[in-house]
Amino acid sequence: MSGSGPSPTGAGEPYVKHGGPSTPPEYFAVEAAGLRWLAAAPDGAAVVGVREVGRHRIVLDRLETARPTADAAESFGRALARTHAAGAPAFGSPPAGWEGDGFIGRQRMSMRPTATWGTFYAEQRVLPYAREAHDVGHLSAAALAAVERVAERLRGGDLDDDRPPARVHGDLWSGNVVFTPGGVVVIDPAAHGGHGLTDLAMLHLFGVPGLERISAAYADEAGLDAGWEDLIGLHQLHPLLVHAVSHGPAYGQEAGTVARRYR
Repeated sequence: MSGSGPSPTGAGEPYVKHGGPSTPPEYFAVEAAGLRWLAAAPDGAAVVGVREVGRHRIVLDRLETARPTADAAESFGRALARTHAAGAPAFGSPPAGWEGDGFIGRQRMSMRPTATWGTFYAEQRVLPYAREAHDVGHLSAAALAAVERVAERLRGGDLDDDRPPARVHGDLWSGNVVFTPGGVVVIDPAAHGGHGLTDLAMLHLFGVPGLERISAAYADEAGLDAGWEDLIGLHQLHPLLVHAVSHGPAYGQEAGTVARRYR
């Protein structure tokens, strides 16, 4: 969702992403901070290298693609769990080296440190996008009511667990997971302190080669409790609502269906 990543056609020469007239001045700076923060996780997932960042562009390593393999998928699942385990100061905290909000795709995304995941997720990831989707006619009143009921449960702590804030990619759809000759490299994050299942849920929402291998390896490495799959839909509410804002009512309908399972 964060736009096109490095053109992975060869190594050596850099890849330059340019902004347009409407690109906010901080857009590439927060992307660079997120990439560097993710890359700093010990033994974590490989992250595309940042060579230079400016007001109107970001210069990245150019990636070479390779055929997805089961081994690469499994290694990525374990590495992603280690990235998450590197942690964050709080739920909603921005990446190290950055202060203020960020972006998911071209939409602004709040990053305010919050003590509990449920309150953070309700107030910064679910409700703002649900209300905007409703305002533009892409989320029905009934679906909005279901989402608001889930938000009440989230705020009340009903859906919290004892996991500390994770260092999440934040926009981990398949287009941001690049299989290279050396394994998976991730690009284009919306990095922040969140819940690790949110990254996994986005992979499940949009699909990725080797998803079953990635998920099983992640669950083993992260020590997920039995039944974690039952919460995937809850963590998909945010990307569904983001897409409802920008991509139309079909995503709003799906968000409403998902919300009714957790209200």
